Amino acid sequence: MTHSPPHDTLDLAAIRARHTLLLLGLLWDGDRARVDIARDLGLSRSAISSIVAELMEVGLVQEGGTRDGTGVGRRATLLHLNARAAALLAIDLGASHARVDVLDLRCRSLASRSVPHDIQLGPQATYALLTSLATQVLQEAGVPLTQVAVAGVGVPGPVDHESGRVVQPPNMPGWDGEHVGEHLRAALGVDVLVDNDANLGALAEARFGAHRGVSDLIYVKLATGIGAGVLLGGRLHRGARGGAGEIGHISINEQGPVGRSGNPGSLESYAAAQVLVPLATRLHAEGTPTTMNAPLTLDDLLRHANSDPLAQAVWETAGHHLGVAISTTLNLFNPQAVVIGGRLAQAGNVLIDAIRASADRRTMRINADRARIDLGTLGEHAGVLGAGAMMLGALFTPRGLPHLYRVSRAAQEAGVGSRAPPRGGLSSGTPDNPASPPARPGLTAQPFTLAPPLPFPFGGTP
Repeated sequence: MTHSPPHDTLDLAAIRARHTLLLLGLLWDGDRARVDIARDLGLSRSAISSIVAELMEVGLVQEGGTRDGTGVGRRATLLHLNARAAALLAIDLGASHARVDVLDLRCRSLASRSVPHDIQLGPQATYALLTSLATQVLQEAGVPLTQVAVAGVGVPGPVDHESGRVVQPPNMPGWDGEHVGEHLRAALGVDVLVDNDANLGALAEARFGAHRGVSDLIYVKLATGIGAGVLLGGRLHRGARGGAGEIGHISINEQGPVGRSGNPGSLESYAAAQVLVPLATRLHAEGTPTTMNAPLTLDDLLRHANSDPLAQAVWETAGHHLGVAISTTLNLFNPQAVVIGGRLAQAGNVLIDAIRASADRRTMRINADRARIDLGTLGEHAGVLGAGAMMLGALFTPRGLPHLYRVSRAAQEAGVGSRAPPRGGLSSGTPDNPASPPARPGLTAQPFTLAPPLPFPFGGTP
């Protein structure tokens, strides 16, 4: 007769996993002594020592350095998270670019490649490019594929969160129904997590940006398309299938022009990248002066956003329309912050001032008084940092932790993974390198299937 394990055994295992994750969360924030961890978690020194011994055995935690105590006796030995115990492969896929980074467990970039890429070339060409870029960055970082715990991808379209398939993406023709994670898993040889790029932008800004720790935040990405990531109560709100936050397809004028989504008067019809140069041309024909030379480009409008009369008029007009839509999100969700990111955020003050003025006039005081509308602070790094946050959210869970143990232990036994800092951080400005990678063996490591990513490790708040 087969007996099920006693409930108390299951409960004790779950409790230990929870305590382990809380301990890792403390070390993710900074080095700590065992005595401090015991105090912060309310556990005995022996319980902490047992967990720490397990983490040190697999290579996730190391000892290093001491700090002076407050009294006589030995100085406390500090523990630190070994951020090089495992690596993360972060992929930022846009309508006109592809970027791949190798990150450590603190989401610091060890190597990066970013190249122009037209997503309309289709899935197969895109998968081939991403595989090539991944090979390059892994080689540059000196990270073997076996040390990669998981890959994370942001795509510029709606993703069904349960199936992982892209669903009727207006800015990704030829991608409807594509299972990005499944195909990249086969190409890269590691498990792959996929989400909408605006959702990942929200995770990035709330974890690494100026509004870090904010539990109610909306991130609006302005680029070829316009999308929003919504954090409510510290949790990413995806909706029933994953389509929440499609702010670009809200009709702000039901009699307006038809945009890519097919909806009349959608926000993208007034403020997305592809409509701004035609807007500038029309305003110039109507008499708005300019110092810019014809033919105008989007780069011109961004470069002269705060100095040229025509460029200023374009961004003020776009900002007005964005403010109309953002006021709707403020009145619906009452967030603490709305963060504006994406390529068009490079327009700077003239854009954000117009957004604020337009939104403020249309937002109820209870929803406006404590809400900040700001430009994002992460710039071009938001995508890879958001992918990093998503991956940590899957690994630092009771289900992901055993997989992280295996990867870290294997790296330790192979003699790779150390506390050495990355060769270049996310601010190091790694240049684009579209050259073909040198020949090397293919990516063939066996994947491990993780559960769908949870909101964020260490308690659920980014």
